[in-house]
Amino acid sequence: MQTTSSSGQNRQLFLSTLAFAFSFAVWGLLGALAPIFKKELQLSQTQTSLMIAIPVLLGSIGRFPMGILADRYGGRLVMSLLLLFAIIPAAGIALSSSYPSLLFWAFFLGLAGTSFSVGVAFTSKWFDASHQGTALGIFGAGNIGQSVAVFFAPRLATAFGSWHPVVWIFGASSLVWGVVFWLFARDAKPGQARKLSEALAILGRAPMAWLLSLFYFVTFGGFVAMGVYLPTLLTSRYGLELSDAGLRTAGFVVLATIMRPIGGWLADRLGGARILIGVYTVIIVAALLLIPTDIASFTVGALSFAAAVGLGNGAVFKLVPEHFPTETGTVTGLVGAFGGLGGFFPPLELGFLLDKTGSYTAGFVALAIMGLICAVLALSLVRRTPNRSIPLQAN
Repeated sequence: MQTTSSSGQNRQLFLSTLAFAFSFAVWGLLGALAPIFKKELQLSQTQTSLMIAIPVLLGSIGRFPMGILADRYGGRLVMSLLLLFAIIPAAGIALSSSYPSLLFWAFFLGLAGTSFSVGVAFTSKWFDASHQGTALGIFGAGNIGQSVAVFFAPRLATAFGSWHPVVWIFGASSLVWGVVFWLFARDAKPGQARKLSEALAILGRAPMAWLLSLFYFVTFGGFVAMGVYLPTLLTSRYGLELSDAGLRTAGFVVLATIMRPIGGWLADRLGGARILIGVYTVIIVAALLLIPTDIASFTVGALSFAAAVGLGNGAVFKLVPEHFPTETGTVTGLVGAFGGLGGFFPPLELGFLLDKTGSYTAGFVALAIMGLICAVLALSLVRRTPNRSIPLQAN
């Protein structure tokens, strides 16, 4: 490790958190501008949902190889390249004038979402185990970038009279921070020249990695799905103006973001599995509150859900470097991929349900069932291992 000083650690945490925020802002652009695209291109609800979900797809499946690359070559190089690359799909979207072109570039825009596994691998190595939950919770708060997108992008589009300059601005911001990160970030440890087969082997002998993936599928997947789909849901279900829907969505993202470092801090002290029991219990209740069509019940449910998934996200990623200290990027990639996939399917499901049934009820019931399954699994872990938050991986 180059330095263990508090100032050195905090400087790198600041740089990685901002890198995550910039990449997430770019990643969330299409969800923020979806109502505008829907109107301009005369899209159905299903087409709009597909456009929103496409960036989530690559951002999900790409986290696994990016985590491996971060372990091998170091987070500084991989994160810098990701931030620099984002200008390319952003430019493609800004120059698009058709739905197929939008989908094509939206897919590659999703690469920005892979920055999470890179950032966890980079950040965790700067902190010892007793502080990793808090540090990674703070890093994870970089998902505030999505809130920046949903709050500012529609307003900037209105101010400019077009959405095209907005995409250029967000892409250029990522480019600038990519340069900053390369110049000032430093890896705490050199990358490990591990073969791909060696990196993959850990997944075959560590079932705990798959369990953490399921936990994150619900918490982070729920956060992403609601974050990208809320503007569309609120405008279609309640007839809200896009600016109002964007403000409410920003509130959802901000609350979940604030709760994430708190979840990591609590997990450092109480154990991640214990925190997750409470998280999934709240998710069950919140999902049921989303079913009624009155906006008061929906608001309470959405905010409760935001607080729960924020805590859950922080708790899960206390556990990853704790039990996989030398394969953090690889396992983070797997867990993060499942979390991203958890954000890919719900928008498609909700859009399809609305087109076919005129209701979101079945989707919210499915969410409650997933919460129940995860609550039972987290409870079983605590009962089997009363002195640990979660058992070590199998060897």
